[in-house]
Amino acid sequence: MSHPVQALDEVVHQRTRLGILSVLAEGGRAQFGYIQESLGLSDGNLSRHLQTLEAAGYVRVEKGYEGRRPRTWVRISKAGRQALAAEIRLLRELADRLDHSTEAFLDDEGSTVERDANRRS
Repeated sequence: MSHPVQALDEVVHQRTRLGILSVLAEGGRAQFGYIQESLGLSDGNLSRHLQTLEAAGYVRVEKGYEGRRPRTWVRISKAGRQALAAEIRLLRELADRLDHSTEAFLDDEGSTVERDANRRS
């Protein structure tokens, strides 16, 4: 049996890209500026992560105008939704494994410490 972390998608799992996909999954499409503000990213940082997601086929970047102002919209693709869902599923599986394999106990100072329930102390 393999461990859930082996199946994590490195493109999705990175914190910023996970955030981008999450924002897009909530609304389907968002303006570049909205994503940037929501996640606290610089122009360059967001652009670079969008390039990685676009290369993986997880987002589509659309450029156009709103009135006379140039705008960039980003849309999550079907593959991006599937990759995000798989990531969330794996993270839940990992959390469930941890919940079932550890138990809390108090150390000598009365602090809560996690102990592996499968190991003998």
